[in-house]
Amino acid sequence: MKIYSPIKGKLKDLSEVNDIAFSQKMLGDGIAIVPYEGKLIAPFDAKVEMIFPSKHAIGLQSTNGKEILIHIGIDTVNLKGNYFESFIKQGDEVKQGDLLIKFDMGRIKEKGYCIDTMIIISNTNNSLITDVVNQEEVLCGDYLMCIE
Repeated sequence: MKIYSPIKGKLKDLSEVNDIAFSQKMLGDGIAIVPYEGKLIAPFDAKVEMIFPSKHAIGLQSTNGKEILIHIGIDTVNLKGNYFESFIKQGDEVKQGDLLIKFDMGRIKEKGYCIDTMIIISNTNNSLITDVVNQEEVLCGDYLMCIE
């Protein structure tokens, strides 16, 4: 299954993320992106399984059962939803490219938070990353990785 980039930005290895839960893959394997703009789109056709009340993280499940967690920023849960705007709710069906969340990168960084965005394969017992794009930057909708 192909996963397309949900955000425009610079690719970053999870091991470089300044959060032990992500850098040591405690939540699952994946990739991080340093965003260039505050717009998050659906990386594939999916059902919204979960969205945090603070709107900084979203869980998606594909029609074939693959699950990913997209987490915007480090410790951004502490912002309690400020500077985040959600365009979806739990249970919604979304198509690849649909707008999910907008966030104010400038204000979030101004408050002292890192905006690295992690794309994590949450059910790694059932999913394995088989390919990752080999480039430094991605646009929204660019091929990002393949899982099986």
